[in-house]
Amino acid sequence: MSVKSSLAALLHPIEKRFDRLTHRRRQAGTQVIEPYDGYETPEGVILRGRVLSELRRGTPKDNRGWFDNLREMLSLFLTSEVAQVRVATVDGGIEAISDEEGYFTLVISDATAIATHVDVHLPARPDVPPVSLPVYRALPGAEYGVISDIDDTMLETGAYSLARNLWTSMTGNALTRRVFPDAVALMQKLHDDRNPVFYVSSSPWNLFDFLQQIFRRHGLVMGPMFLRDLGISSTQFVTGTHGDHKGAAIDTILAANPDLPFVLIGDTSQHDAHVYLHAIQRHPGRITRVILRQPGPGPDAKSLASMEAIRAAGVRLDSAPDYSKLL
Repeated sequence: MSVKSSLAALLHPIEKRFDRLTHRRRQAGTQVIEPYDGYETPEGVILRGRVLSELRRGTPKDNRGWFDNLREMLSLFLTSEVAQVRVATVDGGIEAISDEEGYFTLVISDATAIATHVDVHLPARPDVPPVSLPVYRALPGAEYGVISDIDDTMLETGAYSLARNLWTSMTGNALTRRVFPDAVALMQKLHDDRNPVFYVSSSPWNLFDFLQQIFRRHGLVMGPMFLRDLGISSTQFVTGTHGDHKGAAIDTILAANPDLPFVLIGDTSQHDAHVYLHAIQRHPGRITRVILRQPGPGPDAKSLASMEAIRAAGVRLDSAPDYSKLL
């Protein structure tokens, strides 16, 4: 048994017991809905969100020091999720129950009946205002889809160094974090006002609003994000691994868009080439191009081997220190 599995086996019962002790208090206390991005599938529309005891939002300022930024970033992780809460569309047609981490998913099979937003509420809590959940609908004339990583792909992070990654991620704010200008240009070119864009990242859902602020500020093409749950399961400490999470998200996105080929964008700092190679092997013919940024020291031996295997599979692979050479 791995260290992470051992920690999960030890801590999960403790977390479950704590959740049971605080369940009634959270049910009776303040509740809010945090909206996430929805997306379209052949079966209908998937709506996503989370029920929390309160929303934690950062207030970025240019002149704020690193310690104040760190304190504010840490506060984003101090969420109190509310489980076993009924969430329903305002018209009452569709409903779901929040899971042990507060997450919920609503599936609307009649996609033609909705526009780009769906209002949902908590039927048992009329004091909680309804919230509008955004939906990214299929665009006419799409030629392909785009799936992109975020850290060191769109957003400068330094993920190739754990210390640098933590410092950059935890001591900046939405005004100071840097988005690569070449990434903005590349995504706009690939999107072309018609091709759907999705983002897959190991960043936790606690950072969803933070990332949205950064994307909007820098003019990055918006699209549904598939982030990571930091909850403890019975078998894993911090649910899922980096590769498992990204691979599962890619599978979900490809299944939601069965008629489109895809371009995968990432970097060489967190073995995206390895993850993308496995996706190519699972979905023959669905992935036509892979684009990788080379931050820091560049690709290691494992990434280089995966990059060669991608080319050998007949998939176009472009890799460079920045994307400007690929525009």
